[in-house]
Amino acid sequence: MPNRLRIVMAQINLLVGDVHGNAQQMIAAAHRARDEYQAQLIVFPELALTGYPPEDLLLRPGMHVYVLAALERIKREVHGIHMVVGHPQHATGGLYNAASVIRDGQIIATAHKQHLPNYSVFDEKRYFTPGTEPCVVDIEGVLFGITICEDIWSPGPAQQAKAAGAQCILNINASPFHAGKGNDREAVVRDRVREVQLPVLYLNLVGGQDELVFDGESFVMNAAGEVTQRLPACAEGLYPVDLDIGATLTPTPGACAARADNIASIYAVLVLGVRDYIRKNGFKGAVIGLSGGIDSALTLALAVDAIGAEHVEAVMMPSRYTADMSVEDARTQARSMGVTYRVIPIEGAFKAFLDALEDEFKDLPADVTEENIQARSRGVILMAISNKLGKILLTTGNKSEVAVGYATLYGDMAGGFAPIKDCPKTLVYKLAEYRNSLGEVIPHRVLERAPSAELRPDQKDQDSLPPYSVLDAILEQYVEQDRSPEEIIAAGFPAETVRKVVWMVERNEYKRRQAPPGVRITRRAFGRDRRYPITSGYLATQFVDEN
Repeated sequence: MPNRLRIVMAQINLLVGDVHGNAQQMIAAAHRARDEYQAQLIVFPELALTGYPPEDLLLRPGMHVYVLAALERIKREVHGIHMVVGHPQHATGGLYNAASVIRDGQIIATAHKQHLPNYSVFDEKRYFTPGTEPCVVDIEGVLFGITICEDIWSPGPAQQAKAAGAQCILNINASPFHAGKGNDREAVVRDRVREVQLPVLYLNLVGGQDELVFDGESFVMNAAGEVTQRLPACAEGLYPVDLDIGATLTPTPGACAARADNIASIYAVLVLGVRDYIRKNGFKGAVIGLSGGIDSALTLALAVDAIGAEHVEAVMMPSRYTADMSVEDARTQARSMGVTYRVIPIEGAFKAFLDALEDEFKDLPADVTEENIQARSRGVILMAISNKLGKILLTTGNKSEVAVGYATLYGDMAGGFAPIKDCPKTLVYKLAEYRNSLGEVIPHRVLERAPSAELRPDQKDQDSLPPYSVLDAILEQYVEQDRSPEEIIAAGFPAETVRKVVWMVERNEYKRRQAPPGVRITRRAFGRDRRYPITSGYLATQFVDEN
């Protein structure tokens, strides 16, 4: 038996549904791990062949035909190295979330995921049958226990592996990001290590998939609960890990990537989510309505950092209510970031709509309808550019606006992807300040001026909404923590404000259901994470004491 075993952790970015392409990437990685790194084992993420989450593609018989063909191809084309490959597997009893160990054309062991998450963004019980048995396999004389993602969050599977003789746990994952998730993962794995006294290699997927972003940040933890190696966040790569084989199995200390602070981590995840959504869906670039406000300013910065200035177009669409400073600030940012910049006034389109509706609106006072027509005029222009040029329209709304419906359907909500959809307004400012710390691109005045939709004279957001510091705090408790209005009021917030905010959240589900997807960065995002009926008689405020 050798006194050292080299494992390559393949923290790679895969495309859901592209079984052939994913297999090709894995075969190339295995060859490189064997030839360049002289590794004896390469480990791939959860459901690597299909990508994660495959959702209802798992219900397509053709998907499983592709998976079987890919497994045969891997067995045929890779020799001289062990592979741990995540894939769905039809077996006795149902469909399993599986990880197979492949060596020289043979599958020598297969693990079935035991704990199937069915909460938050996960619904694996819709598709999979849970496994019940441990999987311990001899690789070059070392006994490895194979576990899959959620299995490490509960004591049972690791304890089963230890009882079956495992000397080390390999845990393959597709664990999506939310703020603070990296610390959560390491804390959970440390609990398992304390229980079983075995080292753990925790491998995570990297890349964006619709709303979810998998941030990587895989790591190795020794039997003392110390992180001996941590892979970079939001970065692909093949990373060798050496295990010293003696009386115990000891990971050799390797590079530990520093964990970025919360704001920097979120910014990197947003960039990755935008880049992968655009790239994986085949768009030629992005177009953004640049208003001179903070939300579109941050969205433009994210887009440029994601795909490069040469692929981004910013469009300023002034109206009779647009302040000169908004035009100036938009132009300044567009020039500083080097994007294509257009100015297309909406006055003609707005007037054409008003003329067409003159008889319908006769003797009726102007109200929010005219404001929405302006927003929809902009939406038509931006979608026309998107259609003609093959560029995706990035929507610029934030979580605060999405929550309370402070947005116009088919207007500023129009678009294909919403990068900051899960970012509260107060976080938007912090992210913008962070981006400027890397190199100033957002004009200071954009950060300092009061936010305004500029759809009527002297309009300010706070004419219709509480201050964002108050609004965001209430939304965090109601949306993300599921606290009742009574609990929020008891925490010190004004009863009238709480009732108003909760009412706005409840009555705008129909808008959120029609909004484009966006990157999830909090523990509770609108979309996959929070599924409420549109038509509902439930009112959270109906039992709030009016006194």
